[in-house]
Amino acid sequence: MIAFEVDGRCVAFRTAGHQEGELRAAAFYDLDGTLVGSNLVNVFAYYARNDQGILSSIGRTAATLLGIPVFLATDLYSRKVFNDLFFKWYRGQSEDRLRFLAEDMFEKVIKPSIYPGTLDLLEKSRSVGLRQIVVTGALEITIRPLLSYLGIRDYAANRLEFSDSRATGRLIPPVMAAATKASWIRTYAEKEGLALSECYCYADSMSDLPMLSIVGHPAATNPDMKLRSTALQHDWPILDLKKERRR
Repeated sequence: MIAFEVDGRCVAFRTAGHQEGELRAAAFYDLDGTLVGSNLVNVFAYYARNDQGILSSIGRTAATLLGIPVFLATDLYSRKVFNDLFFKWYRGQSEDRLRFLAEDMFEKVIKPSIYPGTLDLLEKSRSVGLRQIVVTGALEITIRPLLSYLGIRDYAANRLEFSDSRATGRLIPPVMAAATKASWIRTYAEKEGLALSECYCYADSMSDLPMLSIVGHPAATNPDMKLRSTALQHDWPILDLKKERRR
């Protein structure tokens, strides 16, 4: 584990302990919508279906279903507003329970949503000697089984704040979204001695434009309409992992 500062705040991140002189360039990946089809709302819906505590805190299943369109609309409007609203719904949940359910959720929800081209992309990336790093707004507590399956040990993700082993409904700063992701990548690259001009980045959303813009080799991956247009303007590669075959 290595700690450093991003935007004036201390950040701890998982690192694999690479040897000096190895893997001097990296591939940075967004997660939801880029490598997998699941997202924060899918994850929350799974918790809501399988944990009575969450159902009670939000007024039972009906409130969950009614809230999903609100989450989606808010995310389109502002990722910050989405984060402020969305993670409040975890308030009061047991850390142990969330971790316990994460393993089953991976098998039932996340693993089936891995895009057909994801494993092929990771294999090709590793074959040219790139360090593999996920930078995501997803919750650390939910993505560990996925990262283990994909063989990725370096990552930055959002972390729920817990008090007395119960979620407070807040995230521990800095919140991984938009420009903060780019700041994290810059700091990581400087700390690890990586040349950003030699690094790659894969993301699906226009909100990830800052992280795509700071590397030498950006790739719009399953892009939304705005990012696709931007990629075409800048002559960036456009990948569709939803259709490519797994090898």
